Amino acid sequence: MFGLIFFTLFTSGISEFLCASSDLEMSYTYCDSTTHTFMFNITPCSIMKTNVWKATINWIPRSDITFLKIVFHVWYDGAKVFHWKQLLCSGTDDEYSVCETLKGETLVEEFDIKGSRTSFPKGNYSIIVQGFSDDSEHNMVICLNFTMIVKQDVF
Repeated sequence: MFGLIFFTLFTSGISEFLCASSDLEMSYTYCDSTTHTFMFNITPCSIMKTNVWKATINWIPRSDITFLKIVFHVWYDGAKVFHWKQLLCSGTDDEYSVCETLKGETLVEEFDIKGSRTSFPKGNYSIIVQGFSDDSEHNMVICLNFTMIVKQDVF
């Protein structure tokens, strides 16, 4: 099944079903208590048929983005398996288009997600993606909680 994940959420706490195919199901909620204007799509909705997914983010941030640290937490069947931090914007000589986005501006970013680096065994995944506007990780600008169910092993 060729799938398209597409969603727009304007309120927090609502679980949004993203996609389903014979090998994958995805949904997400906001994990912070504030409302967002956020849209995300990814193709295809399959973990078996591709090593590269095409993704688009459309986001109107609640504050200026001059500094942005992204933190990923991944759990597999309840066990924490991955923790990663990446500084995307430092305020000087930034290479990403998200940097210098002003509060209220619409950010549209297209990118590839390369899955060939990671094999996803059958099971339930919880992926928390947090964005912070400070290095101390106190000022969160966005937080998303993705649920991914891999229905069959890709091996």
